[in-house]
Amino acid sequence: MNNNLEKIIGYTFKNKKLLNQALTHSSSRPHPLNCNERMEFLGDSVLSVVVSKYLYDSLNEQSEGYLTKLRANLVCEEALYKYAKRIDLGGKLIMGKGEELTGGRDRKSILADAFEALIAAIYLDSGLTAATEFIVPFLPSNDVLKVGKLVIGDYKTTLQEIVQQIPENTISYELIGEEGFAHEKIFYANVVINGKVEGSGSGKSKKESQQQAARAALIKLGSESE
Repeated sequence: MNNNLEKIIGYTFKNKKLLNQALTHSSSRPHPLNCNERMEFLGDSVLSVVVSKYLYDSLNEQSEGYLTKLRANLVCEEALYKYAKRIDLGGKLIMGKGEELTGGRDRKSILADAFEALIAAIYLDSGLTAATEFIVPFLPSNDVLKVGKLVIGDYKTTLQEIVQQIPENTISYELIGEEGFAHEKIFYANVVINGKVEGSGSGKSKKESQQQAARAALIKLGSESE
């Protein structure tokens, strides 16, 4: 399993124990120091440094405020979840049966944390250069960054900022339905701008359905790619 992940990410660990720890969720009941929680802490910092440097170099004409906001989008839970899905990280995790049976292998928080732990493992194994080489391919290219049409995580906030550039504009969200059993419901929502439905979305929570509705509206406005 671990060898397959190494092939996917294009990195071979010298110390396999680091990779094993990065993939070990606390639900598998290891010793507290042998699960990936401490690695998440380190990986979060390494990720922030790498993304900050990447944006600093790529967008040398942008303000500190703009770079801060963009970095937040690139390292938020939603973004990390997507990065983790690209390498099927959920399928490689070591976790307890109870967690697995309740959807742990696709839970955003678990995958986001595991991705940070994997970054830490690479950093501890080979240093910052290796960690940078792993992280950067997940980030938008310089061309995409410079175009400025990039939203990864908080679609609602971005949409609200665009809409409220004109103070008279109004924006609201409406829950239009839900289906499924209690533990696996799907919610459906619309985003309404100036009385008109401009986007619809669905998700496993009301919040996620609203985020997806906002994303649909941003695509319609040309501020987000499909």
